[in-house]
Amino acid sequence: MGDYDDVTAFLGQKGPYFYRTFFLLNTLFISTGFFGLFIVFVGATPPHHCFVPDSGNLSEAWRKAIIPIEVVNGQEEESKCSRYRLDVVRNLSALGYIPGLDVNLTEVEQEYCVDGWSYSKDIYQSTIVTEWDLVCDNEWKTPFASSTLFVGFLIGSLLSGQLSDRFGRKKVIFISLVAQLVSVLIQAFSPSWEVFCIMFTFVGASQISLYISAFVLGTEVLSKSMREVFTTLGAFLHYCIGYMTLPWIAYAMREWRTLLIILSSVSVVYIPLWWFIPESPRWLYSQGRVEEAEAILRDAAKRNRVTAPEVIFKDTELDVASAPKNKYSMIDVLRTSNIRCVTLMCLFLWMAVNMGYYGLSLNTSNLSGDPYLNCFLSALTEVPAYVVSTVLLRNCQRRPLLSSFLLIGGGILYAHMYLNVFLCPVDLQGVAIAVEMVGKFAFTMSFTVVYIYTAEIYPTVVRSAGVGVCSSAARIGTIAAPYVIYLGSINKYLPYIIMGSLTVTSSAVNLFLPETFRKELPETVEHMQQCKGLCRKEPRNANILKKGGDTPAILNEVKL
Repeated sequence: MGDYDDVTAFLGQKGPYFYRTFFLLNTLFISTGFFGLFIVFVGATPPHHCFVPDSGNLSEAWRKAIIPIEVVNGQEEESKCSRYRLDVVRNLSALGYIPGLDVNLTEVEQEYCVDGWSYSKDIYQSTIVTEWDLVCDNEWKTPFASSTLFVGFLIGSLLSGQLSDRFGRKKVIFISLVAQLVSVLIQAFSPSWEVFCIMFTFVGASQISLYISAFVLGTEVLSKSMREVFTTLGAFLHYCIGYMTLPWIAYAMREWRTLLIILSSVSVVYIPLWWFIPESPRWLYSQGRVEEAEAILRDAAKRNRVTAPEVIFKDTELDVASAPKNKYSMIDVLRTSNIRCVTLMCLFLWMAVNMGYYGLSLNTSNLSGDPYLNCFLSALTEVPAYVVSTVLLRNCQRRPLLSSFLLIGGGILYAHMYLNVFLCPVDLQGVAIAVEMVGKFAFTMSFTVVYIYTAEIYPTVVRSAGVGVCSSAARIGTIAAPYVIYLGSINKYLPYIIMGSLTVTSSAVNLFLPETFRKELPETVEHMQQCKGLCRKEPRNANILKKGGDTPAILNEVKL
């Protein structure tokens, strides 16, 4: 494949074609901000205790005393899973005994919540927890439901890369969009927890397929000067816009089924974009579909008001493009020992980054204060992270940048352990929230860098598959995260030690990956094989970026 950027240089760096494509692709990312984290509100657990029937004929004093008081983390609170036996309490109330004075409550027999639970509606009108009583013995079903989203992420990551490399970026984007709409709508009418979890898997698969395919399409369609903005302030910031909007929609719609119906309707407005978003000419060219690629480029030239050359691709390039093409798949990112080593290190990085990122994101409803405001602040913290990443990715090497923020993220997890285990968290609620936001900033930076870094490492022919398989490893981390947290019931130190150690270790592993800053990107698997630990030094005639000059490496795809 020839120097694609040089061949298409006649389009210029800016123009209506690029502006329109940039805007339309970014609007797609707003929806991914909705669907990735609505479980924070849909799966929230409000304060609750055993339900006491009105037919119990209890005095007011006994109705208040029927729920036992327990000490949890040094604080007294009402029991969530038991009550004093209703028949015993009813008899004591009928005899006129006063709880605590005439009767020692510690001697009264307790029973399970046989009549169900009573939930506070101060914050949530209904959630899946209140709908299906996912508390006490069924408490494990809530993190399991969260995990099914990430199982869907895993499936979507595995399939979307191969499908978009085989059938095209555009088709996968819009198939994923429709699947996302239908899945969330069916989920809103789930008759049971089991159906909800099954549909949540489809939601996750379609959401991540949409994100990855649109991300790859943008990097391949946009001009060099616009790709940097797209991959930082574009894709990630628009995802953040959706993320920041989510808590306000949830605040207005506090019934979970209504919330999902509203969110699913958002996807409808994107369907007409099929007629405005182009397929990737770069991908079409790599598949030997030169005429289709030329048609899109000529339309782009017309919209940008420039003149396209009579022959866009040279004869030699046409011969190469029309020749039979090797079909690449996910297996190719593991085929040789060199590529396999790089891939395994990328897998470990993605797993660590995503476990920390989603761990802190999903934890916002557990922080003190208003959960809607906490979620908004968590999303707002990502904005400066994306702005800073735009500057740093232009001027800094990838390896030290990513390792530094991974170290900060790991340190924040250890700080959480210190605050929650060794100090009294009730007295330091403001500090805990501040530490949480600093950690979110660090993991958001790591999340941004690892996406671009990985895409820079893999060649064009398997780039989507490479990003997809790494994203799959990330889902292993997010699926495991709820169960790592569960280890806190066995030993309160374990969750912090495991996640913190994983993050710090990944910062060291990252140092063994090839540096891609101001390096030429590989176009084929053979080119990638020439990198061992460090990418080889570029030839003297390479288009080396000057400090403060053009865009990062992924945004400068040129012939190696």
